[in-house]
Parts: sequence; C-alpha cells; structure tokens
Amino acid sequence: MQLSKTVVQALFTLTLAITITFQTIAQTKPNIIFIMADDLGYETIGCNGNDDKLTPNLDALAASGMRFTNAHATPLCTPTRVQLMTGKYNHRNYIGFGLLDPKEKTFAHLLRDQGYTTCIAGKWQLLGNEKQVKLANGKTGSLPQTAGFDRFCLWQVDQLGSRYKNPTVYTDNRQSVVMNGKYGDDVFTTYIEQFLQDNSKKGPFMVYYPMCLTHDPFVPTPFSKEYAAFDPKAKDENPSHYTNMLKYMDYLVGRIVRKVDELGLLENTIIIFAGDNGTSPQIISNFQGGKRKGAKGQTIDRGTHVPLIASWANKIKPGVTNSSLVDFTDFFPTFLEIAGKSDNQAGLEGTSLYGQFIGKPGPKRDWIFCHYDPKWGKYTRKVFAQTTDWKVYENGNIFNLKADPDELNNLKESSLKPNDATTIGMLKKVIDEKERR
Repeated sequence: MQLSKTVVQALFTLTLAITITFQTIAQTKPNIIFIMADDLGYETIGCNGNDDKLTPNLDALAASGMRFTNAHATPLCTPTRVQLMTGKYNHRNYIGFGLLDPKEKTFAHLLRDQGYTTCIAGKWQLLGNEKQVKLANGKTGSLPQTAGFDRFCLWQVDQLGSRYKNPTVYTDNRQSVVMNGKYGDDVFTTYIEQFLQDNSKKGPFMVYYPMCLTHDPFVPTPFSKEYAAFDPKAKDENPSHYTNMLKYMDYLVGRIVRKVDELGLLENTIIIFAGDNGTSPQIISNFQGGKRKGAKGQTIDRGTHVPLIASWANKIKPGVTNSSLVDFTDFFPTFLEIAGKSDNQAGLEGTSLYGQFIGKPGPKRDWIFCHYDPKWGKYTRKVFAQTTDWKVYENGNIFNLKADPDELNNLKESSLKPNDATTIGMLKKVIDEKERR
C-alpha cells in the first residue's frame, strides 16, 4: 500500500518531534565534571588562605560558586578513591592498597544507567601490581572499562612508568604506551578537552579527572626552566619544584573551565574540584600568616582537610562559603541527585550536597566518619568520628579540634562540659554503629 504524501509528511513530522523531545530530555540532565588533585591539602589554595596566591584559576572558580571550608578525605590516596567511587566507608569494601574490588558498583556504573557517557582521565592505581595482589590475599582490582567508564586515558593501570614527563598511558585501545615528548597531565587534559568537544551535543556526560599533580616525585613541569633538559629516569627530585607543580595543576583546571565555557556548556555543567588527602609532609605552605606543614597519611586535620569547590552557572550562587561538614561518601549520592535520581541507592552512606548547591533545604551532616586502614607501608589502622569541634577515636582518645588541631592533648571525658560530653557520646555511638555494619 502506498502512503499519500500528506501521511508521509505527517509521519516525518511526528518522528522529528519525538527525536527532538528525547534530545531535549537528555540535555536537561546536567553534565558533571569532577576534578581531584593528588596530595593537595586545604592550605595550598589561595582562596582558602594560602598567602602565595598560586592558584588564580581555582580562586576564580570558587568566586563563581561555592567554597567549602570543612571537607575531609581519608589521609591517603587509594582509601579516598575507593570511598569516592563506591559511596561506602572503607571497612565495607576496601580490599587492599591500590585495589578497587571488581564486585563494587561505582558512580560511573549508575550514571551510565541514567544515560550519561562516562569518561575518566588521569591516575588510576586501582588494578594492583603483583605485590599488592599478594598483600590482598590474591584479590585483584579493577580496570576502568569494567568500573563503568566508556572512555579512558590513564596512568598506572597495567604498567607503572612515568606519570609526568614521557608518561606511560593506558588508552581506549586497552594497552599502555609511552608518550615520549609529552607531559602526563597535559595528555589527560587534552583528552578531556576532546571528549568535551565530541560530546557537547550528545546528551549528558560525566568526566572524572583524578589528576597526577601534585603528587611526588617533585620534578620540573613545562612551566620550569629545567624541564627541557630534565630526564624523568634520573629520579632527581626536589620539593622546590612543588610551586610550579601547584601552578601547573591550577593552569590545567583553568583550561578545562575555559573549554566548557567555549562550548557554551557552563549553565548545564557542574564543575567540582577537590583534593584527595593532605599535602606531602615535605611541603610547607605559607598559610594565613604562618607556616603549615603537610600531613599526608596522618589522621590529624592536616592529613584529611582538603579543598572543595563547586561551580554551576545560574544554579550555585557566586561567592558562597559553606562551612558544612563533607566527607567523600557524599559525592556518589550527590552525582545521582544531580542526574535526577533522588532516591538513594542501597548501601550508599553519604549525604547528597545537591540541596546545598542550589540553595534549597536539605540534609546536612552533624558528623563525619573515617575507617582508615590502608593495609600498606607504615600506616596503621585508625577509626574516628568528628564534628567541626570534636573528634573521638575508636580507642577512646578525645580531642578538641578548635583548640588542638594537631591532636597533642588527649582529653578525659570526665573533664568536659555537659554539652561537649553529649557530643562525645554521640560520636562514640556513630563509631559503634558504623563498625557493626
């Protein structure tokens, strides 16, 4: 049967309308970009009070959105990454240093279920080498393609190699290559810029950029006069290079923000920046008129307190300072709510930040919790819960964080004022309930 011209035209119009409707629905879901610098404590960022003002792009990002003053990671990289990607505290799913349990569902899996194209570039460190697998009693980690990511460009997947000059990079073709003449975080940033270009009109995307910067080795960057002659195999590092590493990290964040702006995506893209743990102890920052030494690996404030910035044009008011407590289980439910899935998934332990972002009433934390047992190096298990003022460890140690941020004076509960003793009792209950799960 031959259809009339009028019927054919009507069918075409209907098909076009349906297509446009689906595209419109897809585009209403916001894009998400999460950038996480490595070994970057709270004190390194200009807008947080660093006196050297080495981070103009991050300072501008904070001025355009919301700056958090009480965000805390775990003290070390892999525990933070596992917590971030799974939305669970480490005693529930941490199987060993440098390993992500392949049985775990990540935020990338669930965002992909919501129609997002997912991309990761930067540092992986979640598959594990032979030594790490042995320490984890034969358990193996995860590859990016099985952890929910559609696209990837990463250092430290199936090989180690250099992370900075002449980096070893695991690419979309699922093998590692040495990229002579390149700089690692330049490669990853360029990859993300191309991903943004390719997906700017295809519906929602999620980009996760766990940067290599500013982790040691402390070596020259392309901003350094020594860079051209530097041999990455020489293992010649010096903490004096940290300044340029910090500047270069900030420059690359600025490149990504500018690319989002050039593509006209700022109003439908939330950009979140954080550090993954405290700064290296080799680094001393000029901070708020004094000196602040990094304490990566330690559970004191200088080991866990990290920058957190969120910017979203016309959604997050510019220039907001937020003192709410945040830990790294909070990002998974936040991503889901941004994607339109407000019902929390079974097993997630965090509190969504979405309401705080857009200025609407929503849940806020009274406490944060940390089960820190990296199963690596000299670091030992420590479990604690804290408010902004008080901190309690599993062994009963009590510290007043306002008066004693370096935790030098262990207090007796009997010496506390009644209100403070009530807070301590609440934190002890948090530890008991979490550890029983």
